[in-house]
Amino acid sequence: MNATTTALVGATGGAGTTRLCVEFAALLAREGEDVCVLDAAYATQGLAQYVTGRIDPDVTALCTEERPLADGLADPFFDAPGRVAFCPAFAPFERVARAKTPDAAREFERLVGEAAERFDRVLLDVPPVAANQSVAAVTTADRRVLVTPDTRRGADALPRMAGRLRDVDAPAEFELSNRGGRVVERADAHVPAGPTGVADAPAVFDDEAFATGVAEATEVVFEVEVEREESGLLDGLL
Repeated sequence: MNATTTALVGATGGAGTTRLCVEFAALLAREGEDVCVLDAAYATQGLAQYVTGRIDPDVTALCTEERPLADGLADPFFDAPGRVAFCPAFAPFERVARAKTPDAAREFERLVGEAAERFDRVLLDVPPVAANQSVAAVTTADRRVLVTPDTRRGADALPRMAGRLRDVDAPAEFELSNRGGRVVERADAHVPAGPTGVADAPAVFDDEAFATGVAEATEVVFEVEVEREESGLLDGLL
């Protein structure tokens, strides 16, 4: 499969990239696409919250032990025609440190390549770029989406992180404001506030207003067209 790899990059901590990866993956899977989400946020390890059962190995073990992607995939079993698979980080500090070395970052690039061979879409959950694995993620991705909270703090952080991406020759194609209205005016897409509890995920299946906002962002970020029925519910991807 010729996957499109998209890195969702936090402009600041707490931007909500993990939850957006989950919601985007669910929406795309609902329309029959197979989606893999890889976790580059080794410090916060937020993607692991959406996985039930034991996580062994995690993405850091795959990178430090040179193991295949399939060993670390976990399926959240969303009720959707397409497959969603997560490759989360869930590791002690010692392994997290080893997973941030240049050699381990190259292994992360390998995992992204493996995912691109097996899935229709690959999403990368990337923290503010400040470590080798996050640099590997943004430089390997086909496109980069800067995600920032829809606050004044988020608006201030956006140009700084945009500059950092340009510094590593991986500029953002799109900017997205999250959990708000239109405070961040320069953003290409805006996702409204929605359910944040892990138990509520994926909210795109149940919360119509939130689903509409995610669908609109999907049209921008993934350059697809989302059909809607007259009721406003999502109908399909063209």
